[in-house]
Amino acid sequence: MIDRDNKLSISAQAKLLGISRGSVYYLPQGVSEAELALMRQIDELHLEHPFMGARQLVRQLRRLGFEVGRLHVRTLMLRMGIQAMAPQPGSSKPAPGHKVYPYLLRNVAVVRANQVWALDTTYIPMRQGFVYLTAIVDVASRRVMAHKVATTLEACHAKEILQQALARHGTPEIVNTDQGSQFTAEEFTAMVLGSGAKLSMDGRGAWRDNVFVERLWRSVKYEHVYKHAYDNVAAARTKIGAYLDWYNKDRAHSSIDDQTPDEAYWASLPALKKAA
Repeated sequence: MIDRDNKLSISAQAKLLGISRGSVYYLPQGVSEAELALMRQIDELHLEHPFMGARQLVRQLRRLGFEVGRLHVRTLMLRMGIQAMAPQPGSSKPAPGHKVYPYLLRNVAVVRANQVWALDTTYIPMRQGFVYLTAIVDVASRRVMAHKVATTLEACHAKEILQQALARHGTPEIVNTDQGSQFTAEEFTAMVLGSGAKLSMDGRGAWRDNVFVERLWRSVKYEHVYKHAYDNVAAARTKIGAYLDWYNKDRAHSSIDDQTPDEAYWASLPALKKAA
């Protein structure tokens, strides 16, 4: 347990326990019901029309009765970790000091398990407040390899689920992400490259092969999240975890010949790795 009275050693204690400093200092911030309703509507519009930027979202929100301005919507989009999935002016700039890696999947046929893993993070509304869900998807099978629900957008969360996936399933040929700061951070990119995988990044604002993760988000939200109002972070973690377990084991997909992601993953896993 972290000794919060020993303020000088909190960071050291967090490091020893293997958790992020942001999680240690995190205190739930009050968000008004009106603001949460607006964020929920932005999230729904983003799922339906991912090409919409702040200006277009403002037009749609005003038609729905929300009196908002572009700067307010842009601020909320940044807080939620979402952006228009279309080229935006100046959007190719990485986070300060972060290296961006080239996109490696152009004209590549993804046909087998562990060929390409895609990572992404999405906003998850709760009854009061919100959390972030980060997941790794095996592109060929649609299988969720690992996931985490967290209160902050930090590289440590992406690193943690990548560690889990590597330990359980071996090393993929390519790991594909967008240019979010949690994925361009050196602690995450070093882990990918150190594992022996190649690192691929979509152009900022593009969705390309991460469309498979976007489809996962749509399923998670419309089939589960929007039907529940999580009372706290623990409830969100438990219920989302149960849904993703069902998603892997029991949810058939027409795009993979009506197989479940688990079935498609094991069927397309290279024989050598199956034996191992």
